Amino acid sequence: MRHDSLSDALVLIKNADHVGKESAVVPASRLIGDVLKLLTEKGYLNNYEYKENGKGGEFDISLNGRINGCGAIKPRFSVKLRDMERHEARYLPAKDFGLLILTTPYGVMNNDQAKEASTGGKLLAYVY
Repeated sequence: MRHDSLSDALVLIKNADHVGKESAVVPASRLIGDVLKLLTEKGYLNNYEYKENGKGGEFDISLNGRINGCGAIKPRFSVKLRDMERHEARYLPAKDFGLLILTTPYGVMNNDQAKEASTGGKLLAYVY
């Protein structure tokens, strides 16, 4: 029984990447699509493609072996701009290594984009 689709998708991607698979298939949602877009822009994934199936849809993801760790952050902490570095130190292994993914009033973005936009939000996931 699945309760958190983002967490399930990130675990599936991480496990497939660690085993050495070249692709992974995860159920589709708008939030997962936004997170995959960020991961592709930052080079953690090669690309992804939406495919329609009888149950709604799924993303076919092309992996490149760059993911060391990723996961959803539960509970979804609210983070202010001034507290961003504390959460980076908690979830990422080193400074300027990896991404925190947040949902903000301006959409889903990573920690660097949120700092540039001078906004906070709710933590969704981390990847390094």
